[in-house]
Amino acid sequence: QVQLVESGGGLVQPGGSLRVSCVASRSILSLNIMNWYRQAPGKERELVAGVSGGGNRNYADSVKGRFTISRDIAKNTVYLQMNSLTPEDTAVYYCNARTNGDSYWGQGTQVTVSS
Repeated sequence: QVQLVESGGGLVQPGGSLRVSCVASRSILSLNIMNWYRQAPGKERELVAGVSGGGNRNYADSVKGRFTISRDIAKNTVYLQMNSLTPEDTAVYYCNARTNGDSYWGQGTQVTVSS
């Protein structure tokens, strides 16, 4: 069992930056992969970025070059640094952890990009 708690969402102007965090209840090295997903109103949830236990990272094409996923192993925390934000990035951002066939989700944090 893994509990995930996101934080750091909020309102930001277009072109601005924001960092969201996800704290896991156990060592993230014990997890196969940790992901950030997002879901905008009326749209399906989509994968934004992921980092494997070995440190390999992947990104959706829509965020490559703007978003960076990172982790602090000592703090059991995964971050998503978001730069050059646009209104199209507005969504609830969810942390997801996968291990041994199980999938766990956080409660989500709202990110709103608006002037």
